Amino acid sequence: MDLLAKARKLESHLARTVDRAAQQWSKSGPRGPLEVVHGILDAVDERIEPAGRGTQVFPFNKVKATIVAVSPDARARFAGVLDGSPTLQERIEGRLRDAGCDVPSLQVRVVYVAQADPGWTSPEFHVDFSRGAVQEQAPSPAPAAVHEITLAVTNGSADKPDYALTLDRINVGRCAEVRDSRNRLLRTNHVVFTDAAGAINETVSRAHAHIDCQNGELRVFDDRSAHGTSIVRNGKTISVPAGSRGVRLQSGDEVVLGDARLRVKMS
Repeated sequence: MDLLAKARKLESHLARTVDRAAQQWSKSGPRGPLEVVHGILDAVDERIEPAGRGTQVFPFNKVKATIVAVSPDARARFAGVLDGSPTLQERIEGRLRDAGCDVPSLQVRVVYVAQADPGWTSPEFHVDFSRGAVQEQAPSPAPAAVHEITLAVTNGSADKPDYALTLDRINVGRCAEVRDSRNRLLRTNHVVFTDAAGAINETVSRAHAHIDCQNGELRVFDDRSAHGTSIVRNGKTISVPAGSRGVRLQSGDEVVLGDARLRVKMS
């Protein structure tokens, strides 16, 4: 085994040991979605093999992550992280590319279960690796008409006064990039409220909310922000509870993020 691969495996092992010890010491209970994501990435790291001359290889093309999520609310919490930007597949592919591995046809699948199997090494999740024929994807249907949404800043300070977007998912928060304590990228915001720009912006969390644009319908979701998310429509306030199915948006709505606001216009 070359020295680079051995050092990487040792670092991964030490990090997991420290994490497990910290969890036992604090007795904080089950790990949260982001901690589970990092656990899955560590499991992927363990399966990277040296291929000689300083190169490494990942000998699998299928990764199945089975996660314990008892309630719909728990599944929604995990989906918010695993399906967000970057997705779990994008995180795994990025980790493998950083190690110098090719990932031309990697398939990543997430399954939720009510309880862990006795043979799992972690009570929150288990990762299976396999190699086989990659299932051909069915031809994509004809793309639906693209609907543009314009979000105009009416309270607070952002990188731009308004944003015209056609994305399937629009992340809203403070700062362009959200990183963890190890400086790993967790999320990229598309509507960016400026950091250190006054009291209003301080009420906007770094990962505050997101808007899903699917099947011709736009819904806003609160991503467990500190100061909450709501909609003002025709003078009435509609709360957006964290972990819910979100609230459907209409043109003319104002999305309230803490004390900041965005005016919605659809076309």
